[in-house]
Amino acid sequence: MSLQIQHFFHPASFTISYVVYDDETKQCAVIDPALDYDPIASSVNTAFAQEIISFIKDKQLSLIYILETHAHADHISSAFYLKKKLGGDICIGRNIVGIQKTFKTVFNLAKDFNTQGVQFDQLLNDGDVLTLGNFAIEVISTPGHTPDSVTYLIEGNAFIGDTLFMYDSGSARCDFPGGDASLLYSSIQRLYALPDNTNLYMCHDYQPAGRELMFVTTVAEQKQKNIQIKADTSEQEYVTKREARDSTLANPKLIFPALQCNIQAGDLPAADNDEKHYFKTPISGLENLE
Repeated sequence: MSLQIQHFFHPASFTISYVVYDDETKQCAVIDPALDYDPIASSVNTAFAQEIISFIKDKQLSLIYILETHAHADHISSAFYLKKKLGGDICIGRNIVGIQKTFKTVFNLAKDFNTQGVQFDQLLNDGDVLTLGNFAIEVISTPGHTPDSVTYLIEGNAFIGDTLFMYDSGSARCDFPGGDASLLYSSIQRLYALPDNTNLYMCHDYQPAGRELMFVTTVAEQKQKNIQIKADTSEQEYVTKREARDSTLANPKLIFPALQCNIQAGDLPAADNDEKHYFKTPISGLENLE
């Protein structure tokens, strides 16, 4: 009996998705799956999702959970598509409901758009435990990047979403609605309190200076090497640097289509009266036209 972890890299969004499975029971979970989206053509396809599906079928696995670490702003989730093809419960942190309420207003979504998280199969709380074959998946609330951010801890392996990146890239931004650098500092401290040999699996790797892909490190390495937050970094020092950095960042290029899908488990916006699906893009800067 052993836990197996297979990564899949999505170059267009620098996302790493994972299939985690029990090789005895053949039960598996998919973590942070991505959907291909061409913003110029405004078209979606499932090539990357099909890689994951093919792996699951080749290994004769049974998909039990599709686990989202948070509502991503930089890629569209393929959770809805994977569930359609393979089944499984789509799970996310319970605070997705606040994000749904915020972006229902931002995108002026239909009045009947439900903001109670019903698009997901399970809304998870800090301390919840899911069962995957012979293994337990512990849910750890790690807000700061987003209010709904959670970490999934499985047998000494923590899938941490955007809370931290590889040590040469630092940590997540905190300037999205509901983000908070102090909260993120506290969440990182929870991760740093895990045993030093705990493996930390990234949701993204931006490959600075063109280095090879890296997607897993340890708590000990992060505490020693992270360029933004080491073991002895104070909260004030971190918050000051994080907020200064965030003030220089542009929006992710897929933020508007990504959030319109990801607040509803990766499903596309409902079809319009012409039976076509549309993304909304709010326009700012109108005062400059006066």
